[in-house]
Amino acid sequence: MDAGLLAQYLVIALAVVISAGFVARRQFPNAVRRLRIALAIPMVRDGQPGWLRALGRRIAPPASLGDDSCGGCDNCGPAPPRKHR
Repeated sequence: MDAGLLAQYLVIALAVVISAGFVARRQFPNAVRRLRIALAIPMVRDGQPGWLRALGRRIAPPASLGDDSCGGCDNCGPAPPRKHR
């Protein structure tokens, strides 16, 4: 396989993965949040190396105070007032 063709395939694969991640975050926020929690919990347990614990804290989603009926957008506060022109 040609090096240029391989680079082209890698760029396309990267674009597809980024696009799929963006769509998943926008369309399925609760599922993405649960996935991030499931990935982070084993990493932050006691006895893990420091670098792995730091990575787990970075992967873990921020704490939300919303209830279970929340859509997961973390915009639980009131909407800002609209400015008239």
